[in-house]
Amino acid sequence: MTGSAENNPFDGAQMTGAHYERANMAGANFDGVNLSGARFFAVLNDAKFTNTNLGKASFDDVNLAGSHFNNVNLSEAEITDANLSKLKISGVTLAETEIVDADLTGMRINGILVTDLLEAYDKRNP
Repeated sequence: MTGSAENNPFDGAQMTGAHYERANMAGANFDGVNLSGARFFAVLNDAKFTNTNLGKASFDDVNLAGSHFNNVNLSEAEITDANLSKLKISGVTLAETEIVDADLTGMRINGILVTDLLEAYDKRNP
């Protein structure tokens, strides 16, 4: 994330490694902010992250329901014990992403219920 403001989308506040503990940040707006390595233990429902670097950020025991992420770097970020209800993901790279111990009720990928995909997989690979 080096270079001039013209080619650096994260030209807002530099908050690398910031720690937000027991914070109520509902509806907060992060625009062009560098939050790489930040740690969130917070309420972030309806927050907006636009042109924001969240690489290697940690979200633990967070409420992200209704939040919006647009042009955001989440590479190597970790999200644990989180409310991501009604999450919509599009135009993303999920290479080497791992989802473990998740409630997938109603989750769809390209219109197909994930529970149906997993059931079909289990039948083919006993």
